[in-house]
Amino acid sequence: MSRERVCRSFLWLAVLVGGPLLGAKLFDLVVLAGAWGANPPASLSMMPYGKAWPVDTGVFFIPFSALMLVAGFAALVAGWRTPWRYRWLLCLPSVGILALLVLTVVAFWPMNAVLYYYGVASPKDTITDAKSVYLTRQWLALDWLRVAGASAAFVAPLRALTLPWPKEAAPRDHFAVRFLLALALAGVAAFVIWFVANL
Repeated sequence: MSRERVCRSFLWLAVLVGGPLLGAKLFDLVVLAGAWGANPPASLSMMPYGKAWPVDTGVFFIPFSALMLVAGFAALVAGWRTPWRYRWLLCLPSVGILALLVLTVVAFWPMNAVLYYYGVASPKDTITDAKSVYLTRQWLALDWLRVAGASAAFVAPLRALTLPWPKEAAPRDHFAVRFLLALALAGVAAFVIWFVANL
């Protein structure tokens, strides 16, 4: 199978996964977070976590994000020899989703825990009313960054599919660039393993 066909197959997968992922992220921000973040601190009791909620939003977001990550990096690897005018469209979904997952782990997971403990009056609660209001506003503002990233990760492969496949190949990259790419892919694999192990 040609590199073009492999790359385009993974671009299609990225589009088919990225559309629902973007729609769900918007729903999550506007509807779910719009409810629990509407009037903090009182509204924090409506956060969709814990035993009171029969469905965990992660059941949707985690596999779709993982599929998007795999599709994005597979398309990037298959299309690595394309010129940069095309290759940058392949970089956006892979690097973008990875950055959003790192942001989720580093910023959102800790905020989710702190706000949830506050909202259910858990013994683990460590914040004041004022801090809960501040964190809620910070969460909502940062989540727009995730929406913007999900939008770019959806639009970039869609745009790449509408362009003709470049006829010329980019010059072979220097060993250092290939080494950094291999290191980055190993880092992504390590992050995915860690991410799945810590769910």
